[in-house]
Amino acid sequence: MDSENNVSNFPPVDPDELAVAMTEAEEARSTYTHKFKKPFSHMGKEYDELRFDWESLTGNDGLSIEAELQMMGTPVVVPAFSGPYLVRMAAKACTEKIGSDAFGLMRLSDYNRIRSAARSFLLASE
Repeated sequence: MDSENNVSNFPPVDPDELAVAMTEAEEARSTYTHKFKKPFSHMGKEYDELRFDWESLTGNDGLSIEAELQMMGTPVVVPAFSGPYLVRMAAKACTEKIGSDAFGLMRLSDYNRIRSAARSFLLASE
């Protein structure tokens, strides 16, 4: 067996570095900071970035999102695959007070990244 394929040639993993990496990975799942390529303006305020704290959401937040969508005639079958659910979830998780209507006004690339982060959180929490 040549030395390139021999795993024992790799240095041992530092347990402290591994712990830090695991903590960062967990935090990345529970929060998301979206940095806009171009500042986003909404309701007279300009944003360079938005931070989302997914872990701050509660079951009541999920229920209120579903109730709001049902009142609009938009049933939610699978929240992780419902754009309207995900943007309302993002609005509730956003550390800035921003309404779900703002997401529809964002550039599509920004909207998609935020929606994907919300979806990833939901799928990881199931």
